Amino acid sequence: MEKYKKIIPLAVLVSVLICLGAFFSVRHDEESSKESGKRRLVIIDTDTGADDAAAIILAAKNPDIDILGVTVLLGNVDLEQSTKNALMALEAAGCKAPVYKGAAETFAGKKREAFSVFGTDGMGDADLIHPKGRAEDGDAVDFIIDTVKKYPGEVEIISIGPATNIARAIEKDPDAMKEVRMIWSMGTAGLGEGNASPVAEFNVYSDPHAYKKMLDSGLPITIAGLDMCGGEAMWTDENFEQLEKTGKLGSFISKSFGKIRKFYADNGQAGTVMNCDPLVVACMVYSDFCQETIKCYGSCITEEGETYGQVIFYREGFTYDYMNPEGVDYNVTLVTKVDAPGYFQRYLNAIK
Repeated sequence: MEKYKKIIPLAVLVSVLICLGAFFSVRHDEESSKESGKRRLVIIDTDTGADDAAAIILAAKNPDIDILGVTVLLGNVDLEQSTKNALMALEAAGCKAPVYKGAAETFAGKKREAFSVFGTDGMGDADLIHPKGRAEDGDAVDFIIDTVKKYPGEVEIISIGPATNIARAIEKDPDAMKEVRMIWSMGTAGLGEGNASPVAEFNVYSDPHAYKKMLDSGLPITIAGLDMCGGEAMWTDENFEQLEKTGKLGSFISKSFGKIRKFYADNGQAGTVMNCDPLVVACMVYSDFCQETIKCYGSCITEEGETYGQVIFYREGFTYDYMNPEGVDYNVTLVTKVDAPGYFQRYLNAIK
C-alpha cells in the first residue's frame, strides 16, 4: 500500500506538469500567432525624396508593420539617387529591409527627367546620403510579384511615387496581383487642386498611364490626395525645430526638408510645408487618423492637354445628370477627412 501511495502522487505530479506544459505551449502559440497577426506585411514603392524618406521612417518605426522590401523608381530624383535615399532612410530608422531597383522610364517606355523641389539629391542637399548598404540584385517588379505570391491576400503596398512599378507588376502577372490586400496611394489632388498642374498631382502627372493601369485593375486602393495635406496638416517651422530636438533621426528628417522649405518661402509660403507621403502611412497605421472616406471609381486622364494626369472621382451611389459610368469597379476608397491637427504630433511620437 505504501508503494502505491508514493506512486500515485508522483503520477499526479507528472500529469499536472504535462498539463501545465501543454497550457503554456498553447498560450505561447496563441501569443506568437497574435503577434504575427499584428504585423502587417508591407512593400513600400517610392521615388525617394525627403517626404518619401519621412514616410519610410514612420513605417519602419511602427511595431505593427513588417517592411518586406522597398522598391524604387525614377520620380523626385533619378533611379540611382532614389535607391541611395531609400537605403539611407532605412539605415537611419534602423531597418534592414531590402531595396530593389525598378523603373527608370514611364509605363509607356518614355524617358523622363527627374524633378524635385527637395534639392538635387531629393534630400535637401545637406550631405545626408551616405548609405552603407546596397540594393539587391533582383528587379523591383519581380520582387513585388514574388512577394505577393508568397503571402497571398496579406501584402499591402504603400505607393508614394509614380505608379510605374505597380503598373508593370499588374501587366506582367495580373492574377498574382489580384492577391494584393490593399494599395495605399499618395496620389491625385483628391477633391482639391493639383501641384503639377491646376488639376493634377505630381505622382500621377509623372506617369498617368501607370496610374490608370493601377486604377483600372480593380485592386482595392485607398487614396490620400493633396487636399488632405494642407491647412492644419502642414508642418511648421516650430514642428521642424521639435524634430531637431529629438536627436539624430529627427535632425536627419528636418535637414532633408531644407530645400523645400526654402522653395515654399521663395513662393510666399514661409513657415509651412506640405508633407503628404507620411500622411498616407498614418492613414494606414492609425485606425482613428482617417476620419471620413467615400467609395469611388477613379478615372485617370492620359490624353495630352490641360487635364493630363487629372483623376476624376465618381462617387458610388451618386446619380450624375449626364454621366454615370456603367460596369466599373468602385474600388477606390478616397480619404476625405483626417486628424489634421494631430498629424505632426503622431509623427513626432513615432520617431521619439
